[in-house]
Amino acid sequence: MQNSNKKVFDNLISRTKIYLVIILVLLIIICCQNIGFIVPSILVYAIVIGYTYFANNKRKSEISETLQDLTLSVDSAAKTSLINSPFPLIILETDGNVIWKSSKFVSEFAETDIDTLVNDLVFDLQDEIQNKKDKNDKSILKDVQINKKTYRLVGKFVNSKRYSRINKDEYMVILYFIDETENIKLQKEYNDSKSCVGIIMIDNYEENMQMLENEEKAQYIADIDKEIHEWTNDTNGILIKSDRDRYIYIFEQRYLEQIKEDKFSILDKIKELDPKQKVQFTLSIAISNEGEVDKDKYKSAQTAMDIVLGRGGDQAVIRQNDIYKFFGGRAQEVEKRTKVKARVVAHALENLIQESSKVMIMGHANADIDAIGSAVGIYRLVKSLGKNAYIIISDTPALQNFRSSLLEEPEYEDALISKEVAEENIDEDTLLVVVDTHKTNYVEAPEVLKKASKIVVIDHHRRSADYIENATLTFQEVYASSAAELVTELLQYAETNVELKKIEAESLYAGIMMDTKSFTFKTGVRTFEAAAYLRKCGVDIIKVKKWFQSDLESFNKIADIVRSAEMINDSIAIALYDQEKEKDVSLLCAKAADELLTIGNVTASFVLGNTGEQICISGRSLGDINVQVILEKLGGGGHITLAGAQVEGMTIEDVKKQLINCVNEYFSEIEN
Repeated sequence: MQNSNKKVFDNLISRTKIYLVIILVLLIIICCQNIGFIVPSILVYAIVIGYTYFANNKRKSEISETLQDLTLSVDSAAKTSLINSPFPLIILETDGNVIWKSSKFVSEFAETDIDTLVNDLVFDLQDEIQNKKDKNDKSILKDVQINKKTYRLVGKFVNSKRYSRINKDEYMVILYFIDETENIKLQKEYNDSKSCVGIIMIDNYEENMQMLENEEKAQYIADIDKEIHEWTNDTNGILIKSDRDRYIYIFEQRYLEQIKEDKFSILDKIKELDPKQKVQFTLSIAISNEGEVDKDKYKSAQTAMDIVLGRGGDQAVIRQNDIYKFFGGRAQEVEKRTKVKARVVAHALENLIQESSKVMIMGHANADIDAIGSAVGIYRLVKSLGKNAYIIISDTPALQNFRSSLLEEPEYEDALISKEVAEENIDEDTLLVVVDTHKTNYVEAPEVLKKASKIVVIDHHRRSADYIENATLTFQEVYASSAAELVTELLQYAETNVELKKIEAESLYAGIMMDTKSFTFKTGVRTFEAAAYLRKCGVDIIKVKKWFQSDLESFNKIADIVRSAEMINDSIAIALYDQEKEKDVSLLCAKAADELLTIGNVTASFVLGNTGEQICISGRSLGDINVQVILEKLGGGGHITLAGAQVEGMTIEDVKKQLINCVNEYFSEIEN
């Protein structure tokens, strides 16, 4: 009885319960005054409770009916909205069967074969429909082209009531076609109207002017101005001459593709200005569209210009969406005739060393004699300034003979450290000097580079896009034959008296010899001056030459590589060395590439080697073909006459095919 009463009262609302309690209290008081009212009071109270319970249930029924009517009204409105949707709409089963299509869909695509259209849509969306359904992702968003219009396809999955009675999990797809053609056109017009900022510089302006007579100077500058103005007029751009050798170029982004297709023909026009071949002017051009305002775009173009100049000039670069696209760059670098920069860098480097507690020096991965020789030269400069110095080096088969000679000096036993030791001991007060490379992904110890707060870069390679951006000091001169030549100049111009030990002078001399192929390639006046300085320090040339000697087994391997070479484009030799177990694959490929250039009619050579982890490529040329531009397409870099690349995740035959495509593309660009 008690539980029954409880259920009755639970069904009543709280306010009704209060009223019943008040009535009960009043009836009890009346009964206490007159006992005769007990029976009537009980009857009255029972009648009140019964009526209250009846009224409460009736009210709930009315509310339920009202909600049901409202729900039916909403469903009816939704169906009406679906039928009269302003967007073309179609309902499909996931197997492609059409359940219903709106009148707007029929009228929108009246000139199209609707059955073919639906079949094409189902075919294009088949994988996406299945994947979305399986992953419980109940929506589709896709852009499609129909009758030269662009539609945003919005799809929703809904359970199909058709199969609900047999408990089968099946879906329908409701597809809305939203016409985005005008929006896309407006977006394109907006993007096309954005500005691009370019910087145009005349390379070696001062040096070329000194070689001209006074009456010739004005004529040359007038001719250059005329050619540049005519080229920029094709894009309706604004050209401002901000200095004697510098122009600012602003144009709308709609002309960017036109400039790419033109491939910066202005570069060749400027080089053809001098009929007397007295001087050759070249241009460096950098263009960027990155940034919200023109000021940001100018800064981005300036950064791109630094890369162009670091690559030797006579080329153009477009920086777009953090991607660099290079054009030109087929001319030989011109040796600079001033030593002011070398003196300034030498003094700045000395100051950085003195401000640091210790100095760590490293070259590139798989270090060669140029990298280790340059590191040894910097080591002696640091020690001359009274600071501790360490050279980060890994075991490299190509340097075993040299390393043995170097370790004959007792102090180098503690100076040569592994990258693991370097990573543990580097701190905020450590200066890191990177020699013979400027690429973040090619240094000996990438983790050490990430931890370094003070970085100096000394390199002679043409700058690539992934250069070390946060360097405190950069000495990158592409005219130099080698990093060893640059380090030798720094030692000469340092304020501190640096006394090179014999082995140190020999290592620097060996670095120059290796990169110039015994003073044959890329050798300028400064190269011989550096070599003469090292010769005065007691270099034993015979000892250096022995470091480059190959044993009979290696010589036979090189001969086999040369013998297997095949010719493409009549003058380019390509050879393969597919021996994974060999430790000195890179060295053998480099020597074989050099050897191929001694063969008549060979103007460029490429040797591919399989190291097991990657495919290495050594490229060499006599200067007529820019192997750096070719191998840059494969992620490599270097110089016009000497370059390299490493490719991962591909077979040696696949890399060979890609290399041949890059060579053909290179010649196609020259012809165009």
